[in-house]
Amino acid sequence: MVDKNLIATLSVEDAEAEAMIADALGQAVADGDMEGLLEDTIGDFKPQSILTGKIIGHAGDDFLVELGLKSEGILDKNEFDDPKSVEVGDTVEVLLVNLESDGGTVEISKRKADRIRGWEKITTTAQEGDTVSGKCMRKIKGGLLVDIGYPVFLPASQVDIRRPHDIGVFIGQTIDASILKIDEERRNIVISRRKLIEETRAKLRADLLDKIKVGDIVEGQVKNIADFGAFVDLGGIDGLLHITDMSWGRVNHPSDMVRIDDKLEVKILNIDYDKEKIALGLKQKDSSPWEDIGNKYPVNTRLSGEVTNIMTYGAFVKLEDGVEGLVHVSEMSWTKRINHPSELVSIGEEVEVVVLDINKDKQEISLGMKQTEVNPWELVAEKYPPGTVVEGKVRNLASYGAFIEIEPGIDGLLHVSDLSWTKKIAHPNEMLKKGDTVKCLVLEVDQNKQRVALGLKQMEEDPWSEAIPSAYQPGMIVVGKVTKITNFGVFVELEDDLEGLLHISELADHKVENPQDVVQQDQELEVKILRVDLDERKIGLSLKRAQWTSDQEAAADRSESKSGGSGGAPTGGGLGGLGDGGALGTDKITFGEGGASTN
Repeated sequence: MVDKNLIATLSVEDAEAEAMIADALGQAVADGDMEGLLEDTIGDFKPQSILTGKIIGHAGDDFLVELGLKSEGILDKNEFDDPKSVEVGDTVEVLLVNLESDGGTVEISKRKADRIRGWEKITTTAQEGDTVSGKCMRKIKGGLLVDIGYPVFLPASQVDIRRPHDIGVFIGQTIDASILKIDEERRNIVISRRKLIEETRAKLRADLLDKIKVGDIVEGQVKNIADFGAFVDLGGIDGLLHITDMSWGRVNHPSDMVRIDDKLEVKILNIDYDKEKIALGLKQKDSSPWEDIGNKYPVNTRLSGEVTNIMTYGAFVKLEDGVEGLVHVSEMSWTKRINHPSELVSIGEEVEVVVLDINKDKQEISLGMKQTEVNPWELVAEKYPPGTVVEGKVRNLASYGAFIEIEPGIDGLLHVSDLSWTKKIAHPNEMLKKGDTVKCLVLEVDQNKQRVALGLKQMEEDPWSEAIPSAYQPGMIVVGKVTKITNFGVFVELEDDLEGLLHISELADHKVENPQDVVQQDQELEVKILRVDLDERKIGLSLKRAQWTSDQEAAADRSESKSGGSGGAPTGGGLGGLGDGGALGTDKITFGEGGASTN
């Protein structure tokens, strides 16, 4: 095939060129040597053979290559890694793809020739397990294409020990890898960078474990960060720098202290040779601020600090780097009722505190905020001595009494037993409700327990001291109303909030099994007062004696006299439950918060 383009470059006229070609062909035909002519022109070159050519010029941005054939070949500039470095006169190996391309030139490829030479070199000089070096060219399905003199496959799972988020970051990088598999039939090679790293790290790890010991200061590089700490590459093995070992102070997250690829000097805290695990410390390079904590912050020392964290149970206050104390919610105010510490403090706020206690072993400091102010309870005893009349609102009610707010933050307890002299109160809500304003008498102040005992009934004179004994004397006949019927007797209301007990034995001369057989609820009765017990604050009554004649009364008196006071009326019964013994004496009856009951 005649290369007319090449002839054109020689500045030969068309007619002259055609004549030259015709002469050559004619002579060959005349001599019967057409086959010889072609053989002289093409030689022994066949498609898919590798030839050595010479750069003789440019064809636009591409390169013209002399191959010793009847025509030159053209190499695309992209066949070279660095086209700018190619110069006329350079020799180059190319693959003869086709003797004639669509443009009439010889079709050649440098890259294909390089690939064949690379394959030949690899298969003759390398084997599976050998280390090779190459440049990552591009991403392909499942991994990367790497040029090691021949394009080979690097699976994504074999790129690194920990699979990167994007393997594309390796494109353009030159890497070392280990040959996993060579398939000569398919001309495929699979490599692994991960295997090479693991093999290298295994050797380095063994060397490192032989060399290091607990207490050593070593240098490493941060490779990964988790919520609980950072992994530091010490050169063959990763050590864990736990978040609690990063700083003597508070660390919210490891990323606040370190970044990936940071180089750190760390201290070896522990080595597990069996599991090949190493614990590292950063804060241990410096002495602990807790070593001399007792001398720096003696108990009762007043300090200022920054609130670093707030929990439901209190607030943490930073005294210095690495030293925080807890202000419990109960130590925030003498008087305010605090549901959550955020009601008083906020993160970042500077607060005054007092050191209450130090536990060096647990690295804990108890702090107080209220101790920076005067304890109002120190003044309560002085302001409210026993006998002082105070006025306050009912803040809360409990089964045992009512809490009365004397002043903001200072409550007194009005016990249920101090509500009334005469009325039996089961629950304070029978007399008071929340929000009521009441006047009370201070009975006692316990400064240590921070308690004030109040009394409401003490605002009036005790009727049992004079009024009741004067108005109700033994032997008197009085009128009362049945308020409660029990199996042991009947309670009779003599006046507001004053009741007497009509024992079952004092209902009738005959034996009574059920008090309701004799009396009814709310019935008015005439009863006789048998006894007024000032110590027990009880009045004993008798229905049957109120109905006796004077002769029956005299007989009962004589009977009791002969029996030493333990006898009774003709039908028995003694003093109606208020005698000094017997089956129905006071040892069988007690008055509780809800009335009377039997033992």
